[in-house]
Amino acid sequence: MRTPTLLPIRRLLAAARRSADANPASCSSPDLIYRLRSWPRLKDAVRTAEVYRMLSLMSNQPLSRRWLQSHSSMTPQQLDTLLAGLAREGALEVIDPSRFGAEPAVALQGAR
Repeated sequence: MRTPTLLPIRRLLAAARRSADANPASCSSPDLIYRLRSWPRLKDAVRTAEVYRMLSLMSNQPLSRRWLQSHSSMTPQQLDTLLAGLAREGALEVIDPSRFGAEPAVALQGAR
């Protein structure tokens, strides 16, 4: 059963998800977080142990672009191309943590 108070939150999250999916070119921000939704079909040139390791990690937990870059031998352009391709295919969820703001953490600190 859906409660009326949760509907606006669901709509907001769905709209944010659609805007991230519609703009995969914005995948290059170092603060973005990526989570694998489904296993993609990879071209032969991309089928490397490093890419499979990265996809395996992203299927288990969300990872930031900064972390991916620091734990990869890929150039930033190669990583951006891979992430944009995955996002275009719909295999990748792109999460922008700046959407969530710092207000809840401040509220929790004040409750102590």
